[in-house]
Amino acid sequence: MQYEIKGETLPVVICRLENGEKMITEGGSMAWMSPNMKMETTTGGGLGKAFGRMLAGEKMFQNIYTAQGGNGLIAFASSFPGSIEAFEIKPGHDMIFQKCAFLAGEEGVQISMFFNKKFSSGLFGGEGFIMQRFSGQGTVFAEFDGHVVEYELKAGQQIVVDTGHLAAMDATCKMEIQSVPGVKNALFGGEGLFNTVISGPGRVWLQTMPISNVAAVIRPYIPTGN
Repeated sequence: MQYEIKGETLPVVICRLENGEKMITEGGSMAWMSPNMKMETTTGGGLGKAFGRMLAGEKMFQNIYTAQGGNGLIAFASSFPGSIEAFEIKPGHDMIFQKCAFLAGEEGVQISMFFNKKFSSGLFGGEGFIMQRFSGQGTVFAEFDGHVVEYELKAGQQIVVDTGHLAAMDATCKMEIQSVPGVKNALFGGEGLFNTVISGPGRVWLQTMPISNVAAVIRPYIPTGN
């Protein structure tokens, strides 16, 4: 499989497949394709895994596209202004993504739920409580909100992230939720009550425009019914 990512604000990834190669995606992600791409809808490993994907922000069913009778082309478009990033998943090199990040991937990539082990993350961590874990072998494409900035953390090195800005991280990284110090800072600082702290070793990807922040900004301008 060869691919290219085009566009900046509303990107698309165009994949060129050899005969017999497969791509897995959610319903609605396909933008255009060659006529010889065959689609098959599946639960992706049974109802248990399908339900797990639903809890992680994805749809229960997946579509598998196969190039038949020769090479094929298929494109997957972003659903929100932002970025599409490609990641190589290998055995022993799992990755953790935010909810709803999965766009498409090669057949050998497996998706499962990732639960933060700390209970406080579930209460206060927002999007960080249930995330997506990617394992197996192959290329996976993820869509993030806004632009993406990558950092590589050494063992013990940390970065403090406002909730919602964490897009992805290596599975070797650890995350926990910490309260903002100081009552005045927490109540009047405008940054919320809690931050997410990511610890290395591993790489972390941060997004500049979480869709939850966008929704909060435009909410006051949406007319409400009487």
